[in-house]
Amino acid sequence: MNDALGMIETRSFPAVVEAADAALKAAHVDLVGYEKTGGGYVSVIIRGDVAAVKAACDAAQVAAGRVGEVVAVHIIARPHLGVDQVMPLGRTAEAKATKK
Repeated sequence: MNDALGMIETRSFPAVVEAADAALKAAHVDLVGYEKTGGGYVSVIIRGDVAAVKAACDAAQVAAGRVGEVVAVHIIARPHLGVDQVMPLGRTAEAKATKK
């Protein structure tokens, strides 16, 4: 079950690729996607259970820090379905089914 949402923001694309790779290798999480926000900032979004997302984000922060600048790392445990109804963060189908 995907109980948590993890986000890692870096200041370069190579750093976010390194972060995603480390996160997926460190724990059983799903890579939802990435977002380029401009100015060289890129975020990667992962989902999984709370402990796995925490472990993945910790590994991602260390790995990305070796390649570039880590701007932010944030974990949201059990995000509200309303978040997924508006933002495509990995539970869109579940959020739409619940909305009906």
